[in-house]
Amino acid sequence: MTDAKSPVTADSGSAPLTADFPLPETGWSSLSNRLLVRISGPGTDKFLQGQFSQHLDEVITGYSPRAAAATPKGRAYCLTRMVRDGDDVLIDLQHDLADATLTQLRKYLMLFRGTSAETVNEGRVMGLFGTSVASALAGDGLGELNQPGDTVAVDGGFLIRVEPTGDGLDRFELWHTGPGQTALDDTDEHPEADWQASEIAAGIASLTEQTREAFVPQMLNWQHVGGVHFKKGCYTGQEVIARMHFLGQLKKSLFRCRLASAETPQPGASVQADGRSVGTVVNAVALANGTCELLAVLRHDAADKPLAVEGYADVALDLLPLPYAVPEREKSPQTDT
Repeated sequence: MTDAKSPVTADSGSAPLTADFPLPETGWSSLSNRLLVRISGPGTDKFLQGQFSQHLDEVITGYSPRAAAATPKGRAYCLTRMVRDGDDVLIDLQHDLADATLTQLRKYLMLFRGTSAETVNEGRVMGLFGTSVASALAGDGLGELNQPGDTVAVDGGFLIRVEPTGDGLDRFELWHTGPGQTALDDTDEHPEADWQASEIAAGIASLTEQTREAFVPQMLNWQHVGGVHFKKGCYTGQEVIARMHFLGQLKKSLFRCRLASAETPQPGASVQADGRSVGTVVNAVALANGTCELLAVLRHDAADKPLAVEGYADVALDLLPLPYAVPEREKSPQTDT
C-alpha cells in the first residue's frame, strides 16, 4: 500500500518561501491558507460526532481540541481544530482543500435538516510567537491557557494555546471571527513561512493535494496532539482507526527531519533507505541558514538507517526531536486518551 498518490520532487522553476532561522521569539504571522467554517443548527454536534475523530463532549468553552475527518477506509482528508462558539462549532480548513473537504462533509450534512457549514467570510487566523502578543490580547486571561487547546474569548474571536516547538517556543493562534481589524501591531508581523516552520518544529502536520487521503491519522501523530478520541462511538473511518490503535498495528509515524539543502522537496516525495521507499514527505519549508526542515511519515524499522529524499540522493537527511513522545516507536503500552 502506498502512502501518497504520486512521488514528486522539488520544482526547480519556483523559489520557495524561506523562513527565518532561528524562528522569531515574538510577533505574529497572518495564515492566508487557513479558512474558518462555522457549523450551526440543531444537528451540529450529531453531525460532527459522526464524521470526526474527536468526541464533541470534549469540545467545550475553554477547550478546543484537534480532530480529523477520514474516509471509510480510515484515510484522513481533513485535519482541523474545533472551537465552541455558543451553540455553534468553528473548524479551520486548508484553503486549497476547502472545497473538496466541504463537498465531502456536505454529503453527510444533508441528513441534518437546518444544520449548515458556511465559511466565515470575515474570518482570519493568525499565528502568534511567544507570549507577549498573546498577553496583550488576553490580559489576565492568559493565565487560563496552560495546555495546548486551552482557549479564551478575546475581542473579535478566540485565543488558543497550541503546541510549542521542539525548542520550547510558546505558540498561540488567534481565530478572528468578527468584523473589523485585529489589535495586532503591523510592525510585529512575520512571513507566513515562519509559522509553517514553527508547525514543523512542533510536529504538526498539514495535508496537501498530494497527501490528502494518504494516511491514517495515527501515521500523522494526530493521537499525540489530542486529535483522536479512542473511546467515542462510531464515526466514518473509525473501525480502521480503532483497529490500528487497539491491535498495535502502527508501523509508521510522523518524524521531524532536517535536509541539508536550500531546495525544498514537495509533499508526496518519497523517502528512501537501502534503495527502497520507506516513507513520504508531508510538509517542508526552507530556512534562512540554507537547510530545510520537513515532516515525513517513515517506517519505524527504517528510522535508524541512512535516509534520503527522492531527488536528493547525495544530501543528508537527519532526524530531529519532536516536542512530544511517540511510544509506538518503542512498542510501549498505548494510552486510551
